Amino acid sequence: MSSYKKEITLQDIAKTLQISVSTVSRALKGHPRISETTQRRVKQAANRLGYLSIDLLEEQQKKHSNLIGIIVPKISYHLYAMAISGIEKVAESNGMHIIVCQSNESYQREKSLVEELIAIGVNGIIASLASETKTFSHFNQLKKLGIPIVFFNRECKDVISNKVTIDNSRAAYEAVSHLVDVGCKRIAYLGGPEVLQINRDRANGYKKALQDNNLEVIEDDLVYSNFDKESILSAARMLLYAPMHPDGILAFSDQIAISVMLVAKERGIDIPKKLCIIGFNNEPVGEFINPSLTSISQPGFRMGEEAAQLLVKELKEPSNLYEKRILKSFLVIRNSTNKNKVK
Repeated sequence: MSSYKKEITLQDIAKTLQISVSTVSRALKGHPRISETTQRRVKQAANRLGYLSIDLLEEQQKKHSNLIGIIVPKISYHLYAMAISGIEKVAESNGMHIIVCQSNESYQREKSLVEELIAIGVNGIIASLASETKTFSHFNQLKKLGIPIVFFNRECKDVISNKVTIDNSRAAYEAVSHLVDVGCKRIAYLGGPEVLQINRDRANGYKKALQDNNLEVIEDDLVYSNFDKESILSAARMLLYAPMHPDGILAFSDQIAISVMLVAKERGIDIPKKLCIIGFNNEPVGEFINPSLTSISQPGFRMGEEAAQLLVKELKEPSNLYEKRILKSFLVIRNSTNKNKVK
């Protein structure tokens, strides 16, 4: 006879009691919003099924009582790598640990990660939205369970919570104003997915800058793409293979800006003489490509610090009053917008 014994999970307990996994997790942690009757039922079922003996439940609760979950679209993005470092610094100084997850820009993955972090028993979550996310019930579920959520960079206006971001509209406005200053007359915006609030804010700043500089807002010059390579290249070609192509482009990110540069070279358009380009995020690679890329620098590390500080504050002093901290960004001017550069 096999000695194998199936490992009991939170899902098994939830199925037995016909309640949610998140309720099981919170009951095992003794969360005040879970009734004593439910807590007792869950602990008894956990003991009966062999999930944990009652005397070990308290130890498990202590084990996860200092854990912060982080969800980002891509860990490889420089902004998020820096933000994670900032979060970790604040977490460590408060005796807490972090668990980092990436959604890979997928709504379903993001939703599953929230559920998994609830099941693990994290005290709070710091998140930046996936580009596919259009509904936010998974984040509202956190609020119902009393688990604090802080959004950073890509915020969520449909969920009331603490947030940390830059003034994206203002940053785009200043970038377009710089393109006007160097002589650009027809400026396009190559954005990311339209569903992202951050993308709409940047598009609004772009439009206002054109209007304030007495330049026409041409709808065909607002082009959006997903974050996969083919979608970005297709959008860039739509702009640069047009009979009258723009002489300035503000891109949603440095990755998109670099793809625009590739298409410009493919098309034989000289940068910056015939086309000036600006990206967002000031990725390290931008300094080393040819020509070097003008970009909007965001304070990633500080963004992470501020988000973690807000979460720790909410954990220590729960409140229904929420903050939105807006950090400063600045334009790093390089050769992709320097028409006067001597070659």
